[in-house]
Amino acid sequence: MAVSSTPARPGTPTATAVPATRAPRRPRGEGQWALGHREPLNPNERIKKDDDPLNVRARIENIYAHGGFASIDPQDLRGRFRWWGLYTQRKAGIDGGRTAVLEPHELEDEFFMLRVRVDGGQLSLAQLRVIADISREFARDTADITDRQNIQYHWIRVEDMPEIWRRLESVGLQTTEACGDCPRIVLGSPVAGVAEDEVLDPTPALDEIVSRYVGDKAYSNLPRKFKTTISWLVDTPYEANDIAFLGVEHPEHGPGFDVWVGGGLSTNPMLAKRLGVWVPLAEVPDVWAGVVGIFRDYGYRRLRNRARLKFLVADWGVEKFREVLEKEYLGRTLLDGPAPQLPDKPVDHIGVHRQRDGLNYVGAAPVVGRVSGGQLAKLADVVEAHGSGRVRLTPYQKLLVLDVPPARTESLVDELRGIGLEARPSAWRRGTMACTGIEFCKLAIVETKARGEELVARLEERLRDFDADISIHINGCPNACARTQVADIGLKGQLVVGPDGRQVEGFQVHLGGGLGMAQGQTAGFGRKLRGLKTTADELPEYVERLARRYLAGRTEGETFANWVIRVDEEELR
Repeated sequence: MAVSSTPARPGTPTATAVPATRAPRRPRGEGQWALGHREPLNPNERIKKDDDPLNVRARIENIYAHGGFASIDPQDLRGRFRWWGLYTQRKAGIDGGRTAVLEPHELEDEFFMLRVRVDGGQLSLAQLRVIADISREFARDTADITDRQNIQYHWIRVEDMPEIWRRLESVGLQTTEACGDCPRIVLGSPVAGVAEDEVLDPTPALDEIVSRYVGDKAYSNLPRKFKTTISWLVDTPYEANDIAFLGVEHPEHGPGFDVWVGGGLSTNPMLAKRLGVWVPLAEVPDVWAGVVGIFRDYGYRRLRNRARLKFLVADWGVEKFREVLEKEYLGRTLLDGPAPQLPDKPVDHIGVHRQRDGLNYVGAAPVVGRVSGGQLAKLADVVEAHGSGRVRLTPYQKLLVLDVPPARTESLVDELRGIGLEARPSAWRRGTMACTGIEFCKLAIVETKARGEELVARLEERLRDFDADISIHINGCPNACARTQVADIGLKGQLVVGPDGRQVEGFQVHLGGGLGMAQGQTAGFGRKLRGLKTTADELPEYVERLARRYLAGRTEGETFANWVIRVDEEELR
């Protein structure tokens, strides 16, 4: 029926307007390239579209290293530099209350944090010595071991980067894609190739992934960072990675790898899920590239806080994810495979252990991963003097010395102790990790490394003979770089109200989290009790009180995590 636009005369019935039928609203795109949504949807995506971040190295070497900090383009400084392992570090003297208030240029100093990739944690003595020398010459003796098997420097000047790269690359090390929206360091077992229980050494696949894909512009623009672990043994945090390959025996096809996808912590923690496939060693790099390709093409780029692979896996489910991987990226069907067998208890390799060749390896613990260039130089001398040429870093801020003759093992243990590396540590030193914290990190709210050292010292003094394993992970902000949600005691830095009513540094407490690292362990994020917080100053007293209650109330063989789940809330305060 036509509707007249002429006004009706008084008394004349008017026609009833027929509402136009609206087309169904098209769902908002999530920035998925494979679905045609290629327009940059946030500033980070625009920076990557304007210029591949890998190209910034040429500008660093040819322009910024000569012009100094003031010459750096802001989009390079706070964006593309990360693809070469560089972040500006926090300016000294800015308290945690101002972290979320100040602009980036107000928070940052004219120095950089630099991450060095140590894929699989594998270091030769020559590499260790170069790392130590760079630390002492260019980084004010800093060289922390991270829980990603990186070495992390501070106080780096852009003027020194060409020489730092020259030295690192002369011994086969690199900083390429150590940060950024790209494939980060590949975690691996620190005892790959030497462990008695290892059936298949995955090092060839790990090396091929690094050599073939790291620095490849086909994979340098992902929606967010991409984390990988490859290990025959259950000795890396596989459920907290975007992709994990874990050793498994197929009843018909023999040793290969089980595949997990979609793990990640931060402010929306999710555990990786099994794809249910069995992959032979030779196919690991191709499957890895297929999963990265899915993330690149189907990952969410509209909202930065939903851009990790875990959100796509959660929305699709593993069946659809596997189908897309097989049909669109591999062109073949993967074999179904069994779940991996977990060890009797978690493995961290600390202490003295026998290798398959009859030599020993020795795992030692610094305190919360904090080491120095001077300490690493002494370590290289000690290692060489004891007949070894290889050191490994672990995903728990620890280190191993491989290939030690049995007759020289105790001497090595003593020498390591003499330089601050303990091969027979207390439960507290062994189980405590800490992120960078407010000392250098622009995102942090509280101090972490020094607090962790103080906590370990206090607990060793008061509970030296503590006979259980309790992991304590200390984080300076909600981003969970120290994996707070999967620790027995996870400490998330924030400002809390102190005894005098003023805001002070403190922590929100998570209890009883963990990963499925051994038989009988259920992966999960534990208990997050409402209002359970502690000031930083009261932290040692709180942890001591909690540990004593656990000792007094546990049943035989009961782990701390199981005790946390069982007891009344008041026992945990």
